[in-house]
Amino acid sequence: MTKTGPIRHARRALLWLGVIIIALSAVLVSGIATNHATFAPKLALDLEGGTQMILSPKVQGGAAINQDQLDQAVKIIRQRVDGSGVSEAEITTQSGRNVVVSMPGVPDEKTRELIQASANMEFRPVIQAGSWDATPKDQRTKAADLPKPTKKPANGSDTNWIDADLQKRFEAYDCTAELAKSDIESADPDKPTISCDPDQHVKYILGPVAIPGTDIANATSGMQTSQQGFNTGKWVVNLEFNGPGTTKFREVTERLVKMQGSQNQFAIVLDGKVLSAPTTNALIADGKAEISGNFTEESAKALAEKLKYGALPISFEIQSDQQISATLGSDQLRMGLIAGLIGLALVALYSFFQYRLLGFVTIFSLVVAGLLTYLAIVLLGWAQNYRLSLAGIAGIIVSIGLTADSFIVYFERIRDELRDGRSLPSAVETGWKRAKQTIIASKAVNMLAAVVLYIVAVGNVKGFAFTLGLTAIADLIVVFLFTHPTLQLLAKTRFFGEGHRLSGLDPSLLGAEPLYKGAGRLREYRPTPESGKRNAGASKEAARRQTIAERRQAARSGADQSSATKENDNA
Repeated sequence: MTKTGPIRHARRALLWLGVIIIALSAVLVSGIATNHATFAPKLALDLEGGTQMILSPKVQGGAAINQDQLDQAVKIIRQRVDGSGVSEAEITTQSGRNVVVSMPGVPDEKTRELIQASANMEFRPVIQAGSWDATPKDQRTKAADLPKPTKKPANGSDTNWIDADLQKRFEAYDCTAELAKSDIESADPDKPTISCDPDQHVKYILGPVAIPGTDIANATSGMQTSQQGFNTGKWVVNLEFNGPGTTKFREVTERLVKMQGSQNQFAIVLDGKVLSAPTTNALIADGKAEISGNFTEESAKALAEKLKYGALPISFEIQSDQQISATLGSDQLRMGLIAGLIGLALVALYSFFQYRLLGFVTIFSLVVAGLLTYLAIVLLGWAQNYRLSLAGIAGIIVSIGLTADSFIVYFERIRDELRDGRSLPSAVETGWKRAKQTIIASKAVNMLAAVVLYIVAVGNVKGFAFTLGLTAIADLIVVFLFTHPTLQLLAKTRFFGEGHRLSGLDPSLLGAEPLYKGAGRLREYRPTPESGKRNAGASKEAARRQTIAERRQAARSGADQSSATKENDNA
């Protein structure tokens, strides 16, 4: 069982790796067969070229736009473009007046409309709420129990807005699918609508618009204070309406404060998505509301910014629309690929010089890691419209060295065990136990750096961070499912197991002395600060393996040496 265990583990791991590669390849082939994918990864703006649109902002009433409004408009456009699946787009301001949108490929008509549309913020009363995680079957209402309006709705919170058709649509409404759509649903402000809160995973039937977002005068975030003026330590969002908004808000809160359950809530909707649906605790007559909840400083500030600028009556007119060539082009792409091949060649040369034919394990491991990374990038291009930029290619090139580090750590652990006198199968298993913790810690650091860089970076730097993190995951898969299992199998072969001089695992070339030299003679024990305990354990192991005759010979040699020492002392 002991001998077959590692072999069985190695074969099972290699089988799982084969299943992963075959499954990914099958998905890619199916995409190609249906004309949804190609063998080549999608390229970003800097490598493929695309479309550049210069947008001129138009403010309702002819008012001038300030820099804060323009910056917030850029954020909204970026969120819309990213939500539509367009990767590696560049969105900037120009001369403090225009917005420049550059994206790979040719945007479709829906994407153009999405970019041009003004932000649509509304305040709608909640009529009904439910979990979006429940299946339609769990929420299905019997035909006899479907709502039947008895009269004309008296106000925005009246349940008479809900008829049988709206109730069925609400029960079948898939929030995940609806929020993933690139286009914004244009709901009639005078009729009820269905919307979802992605943070709370709640879907709502909302009444007609009670207050348009244009009635917001200001929104800020800050610490909550009690009636006595003490700081409560909780973050809140302070909302202030203009004159018409104050009047409308007073009427709404006067009605909602008397209601129970979800009808006590007032939903804030931006571009068809619920930002927040706070409950109404009191009649507010001065138009100054406080939104409290489990806010952090960042989340409170983010909501305040959306309330303050999300309702901007700004739309954009496409001033110019032109095709742009790749900013880097095929020459730079070719040079980047050449640099990657040179790096791979240098790693191969070092591996063969340092590890002899064991270097082939490094090369094949890098090839498998490259195959997994390639399949992931192509499939992400199909599923998520991910596009590979030159910065992303740089991340892949950097990962060659980081991936090779994992193999070097493992190989050196094995060689250390061989120097201590272990057989190769034992050295592989013991070395793996010690190396895998170091490898996991190293990849965790790489992943953390990639995630942080992706979050805080903008533009093409995100592409570098993404491929860096992706290759770190591929590296872990390869080390666990290919490199270690391959060495387990090679350890059972004659060439590697017996330490051929070209295998890279010859104990004599590693400076190792045999623990047991025959005739009861052991390798002399020379303790060092780092290896004393380890060598002592190895000497005990060698002594345990002696034959009876060798032990008697060792005892006689020890007795003779002791007698000689006493005679010298007497002399």
